Amino acid sequence: MFPKCQVVTGREVLQDVIMNDRHDDDTFTVWYDGGCPLCLREIALMRRWDRAKRIHFVDLTDPAQACPLDRQLLLDRFHAQQGSVLYDGAAAFAAMWRVIPALRPLGELARLKPVLWVLEAGYRRFLRVRPILQRWLR
Repeated sequence: MFPKCQVVTGREVLQDVIMNDRHDDDTFTVWYDGGCPLCLREIALMRRWDRAKRIHFVDLTDPAQACPLDRQLLLDRFHAQQGSVLYDGAAAFAAMWRVIPALRPLGELARLKPVLWVLEAGYRRFLRVRPILQRWLR
């Protein structure tokens, strides 16, 4: 169902892809954990900011939704796809920000390898405390 993708991860930045991720295909897909209160708040905010409705949001808690990777991998880390490029972690956030005009400058800044590295390091730290934060918000 999903064509073969080039994966861009914040852990192993493929700078040439990030610098040249201009796509003919405007379809931008984000997979999120619909059972996570933090994720739901983040996605609600992104939906409001995505006034042009360029982002297709897919709730991974719906078993009928197709996944390009193992569902658990998608639940464990944030993923987004544009064209044949699948983004992971901070790189996925940065790619999503570039689609939303108000956040585009931040997404463009994240094209710089040191900036993306810092964002990925922060994201990994966040993932360690995410379960605690989720319990507080339930």
